Amino acid sequence: MATITSFEATQLFHTAPQRTIDVGAGEVAYRRVGSGPDALFVHGWPVSSATFRGLLPHLADHVTCHLVDLVGAGDSRFDRSTIISIDRHIETVRRLIDALGLERVALVGHDSGGMIARHAMAGDPRLTGMALVNTEQPQGLTWRFRQFLWMAKVPGFEHILAWAAMKPGLRRSPYLLGDCFVDRTQLDGEFETLFLAPLRDDPDRRWAAGRLAQTFENRHVAGLAEAHARIGAPVQLVWGERDPFFPVSWAREMVSSFPDADLHVVPDAKLFVHEERPQAVAEAMLPTLAGRR
Repeated sequence: MATITSFEATQLFHTAPQRTIDVGAGEVAYRRVGSGPDALFVHGWPVSSATFRGLLPHLADHVTCHLVDLVGAGDSRFDRSTIISIDRHIETVRRLIDALGLERVALVGHDSGGMIARHAMAGDPRLTGMALVNTEQPQGLTWRFRQFLWMAKVPGFEHILAWAAMKPGLRRSPYLLGDCFVDRTQLDGEFETLFLAPLRDDPDRRWAAGRLAQTFENRHVAGLAEAHARIGAPVQLVWGERDPFFPVSWAREMVSSFPDADLHVVPDAKLFVHEERPQAVAEAMLPTLAGRR
């Protein structure tokens, strides 16, 4: 019997976090569920830890899931004097592991959360394993990703994004969010409620989403190969086969850049494969998170 049902997992993110943790520049929102070996989940842009809600019913019986909203996202606390950047998020992950007293921990990272996790934990002896889901690759950035970064430089980008994201016809466009899912209707419902509506309704979260996109630096991508060489723990790559942002062909090449890595490809899924096919993704990453690989 699952420790947490799908309904309970979703409701977890409709209520206040269990605590907030000061990370030196703002406070992350923290939730914990499950039992067993520790696993810290690092989300990407422009979502929060709620993006992992579908995985929890399949993982919580086996691992303790530590779920955090990075500063600027979800239920985190910050103001407009707070630095919002990839470097700050990397430091945040390190501070969190210290604050939680995790002596042995696996990490799950999706999208830029996967890049943040790798830079934060490269060479850290506390790392027991890592599951990376459709994330940046050392080969560089695809034209689709570069196109998004160019858009982020447009003045008022965050306001345009928030307005367009609340229009179903516009957000389903491949030039906005449409290529994040095979089934574009998944951009509606809980995805809209949890991730898009807050951009419309909260000016500070809208500002923070814009800042992270505008301050993205290619040097973190360029440094991935060096980081991979320093990750000795097992790494499980889980990939949506049809992702146009992080191509699966590059993921296959990326396997050899780690000392110990494997790739599991999920068919008929794109960037948010863990939301489209949560059971398949959870089953692929569980042996690594539980220390059984």
